[in-house]
Amino acid sequence: MLSNSDLLVVLILTIVLIIGFYQFYFWCQRNPQRKPVEFHFSIDHRIPLKPGWVWIYSFLYYPAIISMIFVFHDFRHFGYVVVNFFILLLMHMVFFVYYPVKTPEDWRDTALRKPTLSMRFLRFLQKMDQSSNCFPSMHVSVSMLTSYHLYANKPHLGFGVFFFPILIAMSAAYTKQHYLLDLLAGALMGCLAWKLFSLIY
Repeated sequence: MLSNSDLLVVLILTIVLIIGFYQFYFWCQRNPQRKPVEFHFSIDHRIPLKPGWVWIYSFLYYPAIISMIFVFHDFRHFGYVVVNFFILLLMHMVFFVYYPVKTPEDWRDTALRKPTLSMRFLRFLQKMDQSSNCFPSMHVSVSMLTSYHLYANKPHLGFGVFFFPILIAMSAAYTKQHYLLDLLAGALMGCLAWKLFSLIY
């Protein structure tokens, strides 16, 4: 296992990598190769906006990812996991650039109607992140892949680690950041990325 000094180095690198990976995400929003489309499934419109879920959407997501620093065996393991997440990012970029999907504008307008703290924070996130790059959900795929890595290296945690992507998916739906199809596709993409990791490591 990693020493305390190694953990500190891996923590710093993980934070830098998360920030760096998101630059690719935002690049995709600025460079779509076609006009973003919207999905039109009635079930998505039946899901109510519950802005309180924005705290789970943001503040469960990143700490859970960073907690992975405690499962790395050595720097080789860390390197392979980084490549695994980069492969997942590349898979997303293909969709984000060549098949961009966005949520309806009125879903975001709803966040202006009640100036609660949760609504204001949700609106803050939406100002940084455009309504495109929906399909597949990167929040769900990353949380799914993270859960696989946590379970594989800390089996004593049990299947409870998979409540992480479930909660993230619920928060993405209740904050109206994604369609349900995005969530399913994101979960499948996370599973695929894990299968690829299993083959190369």
